[in-house]
Amino acid sequence: MRAPKQIPISSPSADLAYQKAILNSVSRTFALTIPLLPPSIEKVVGNTYLLCRIVDTIEDAAELSAQTKQALSALFLDAVLEKVSVEIFVKSCLEALKNYSNPDELDLITNTPTVLRILHTCSSDDQKAVSRCVSIMSEGMSFFHGKQNQAGLQDLAEFEKYCYVVAGVVGELLTTIFSNHSHAFKKELVGHENLAIAFGQALQMTNILKDSPEDRARGVSWKPIDMSQAELLKIAHQKLQDSLKYILLIPKQEQGMRRFCFLAFGLAVMTLTKIANRTEFNSKDEVKLSKSTVMQFYSFTKLAVKSDMLMKAFFYLNSRTLAK
Repeated sequence: MRAPKQIPISSPSADLAYQKAILNSVSRTFALTIPLLPPSIEKVVGNTYLLCRIVDTIEDAAELSAQTKQALSALFLDAVLEKVSVEIFVKSCLEALKNYSNPDELDLITNTPTVLRILHTCSSDDQKAVSRCVSIMSEGMSFFHGKQNQAGLQDLAEFEKYCYVVAGVVGELLTTIFSNHSHAFKKELVGHENLAIAFGQALQMTNILKDSPEDRARGVSWKPIDMSQAELLKIAHQKLQDSLKYILLIPKQEQGMRRFCFLAFGLAVMTLTKIANRTEFNSKDEVKLSKSTVMQFYSFTKLAVKSDMLMKAFFYLNSRTLAK
């Protein structure tokens, strides 16, 4: 296994260069979407994604016991909240993950101090929102670490709770960040705050369904025991409907925010449709969108976000299988 790189950091610009570089390494999708945001929002959203990715890495480590995952999640949260030295978390985490096979994620953990340094250059309001998000996610995932099993979650309510702590809370965070930077969006959002949760949950449901073969192979299921794939796809369709309503609340002058959300939304719609068109699949690669499909849609979003009608038409035409 290739050892993680220790990158010497000496300036804010070098920190941000690292953030952009590692983002490209750990996420194809978000490396595309996050740079679409205005620079001040791009920095904090990119930073939050990396913090959440550290939590995800702990969750995805099949060799760790539920107790070890809970302890590392708690230690990470303490590091984010500056209750313990971040170096203590890094040392403990790398020791626990000594057999982990993803060098980019190990590199990210090694450079947790860099990621937190960037967080501390954001506004106090943005920092508060990020800390809330990471707190809910870390504590929520610790709770669900103890529920990992091959059968699945006990019912729809528990499934929705899981989707909330993993991603619905990220929808809330994005809304807070967007509102902090756009008074026009903040005004439009009044009375529709719950749509932000649906936006995050829709993206997470896509990931759960897409990743289900790999999860099953490691003895885990995040689906409700008593629900079929078809029923879950219908619920995902409802969440996507709310997600589109959320995106349409973003003022047209906020092109970057609109495009960021619509790109993630559209990729989820097309992925879920691929899943719906198959009776079964044995690997997420079978339902993964091709690079050319992703780039074609990326180009389309530049035009689509200027027209509510065009975004609605895309959703109608590409989600008909889900609506059945």
